[in-house]
Amino acid sequence: MKKMKIFLNLDKEEKWLDSMASQGWMLKDVSVWNNYSFEKSEPLQNAQASPAYRVDYRHFAKTADFNEYRQLFEDSGWKHIAGTKNTGNQYFKRMGANSTEDIFSDTASRAGRYKRLSYMMLSFAVIFIPLIVNAITQGTMSLDAFVNPKALWYTPGLWEMSGDEFWVKFLFEMPFALGRGFGHVIPFLFILAYVFLALKSWSLYRKAMNTDKAGKNEE
Repeated sequence: MKKMKIFLNLDKEEKWLDSMASQGWMLKDVSVWNNYSFEKSEPLQNAQASPAYRVDYRHFAKTADFNEYRQLFEDSGWKHIAGTKNTGNQYFKRMGANSTEDIFSDTASRAGRYKRLSYMMLSFAVIFIPLIVNAITQGTMSLDAFVNPKALWYTPGLWEMSGDEFWVKFLFEMPFALGRGFGHVIPFLFILAYVFLALKSWSLYRKAMNTDKAGKNEE
């Protein structure tokens, strides 16, 4: 069975995977497009009380470092079942009763995955800035789509027309105008999306750290 879902919160993703395991669906693989593959098995008992899955977020420059990372957790009883050195999300499954309780040693290391995710999303956003500047400099991108949207309509004298003549020509050219404008807007949409994901991840990181701090103060 395959399911496609998108999670911004890794804790919620883990709980969902545990919920699937309690129904007898064990995670087999995860594609880069968040397409989860499951295989039918015996329902896992107490999946919520004793988590079956953990999700980390890490990138690796070297394959050797990635292999060492996976082996470290497998030595603790957690099998790496999905993720590559470049995908970011790394999925681990508890192998048995002798496995350590968690792949994370403390709250700080668990929250650290959100910090790494935030930095990565922010770096993706920054990458687009020189590309946009270069495109504007080379004349392949124009800010007219933002400053003067009317420039996207090429029909001569369109804005001096009125009545039915205006609306017929305006609506006829609209799909083409939107197509021209969309090409200029796409890079900015990517920047906004990555910045949003970076802020969201940072918020989750701060929330986890503050919760841990509050718990220590109560002690």
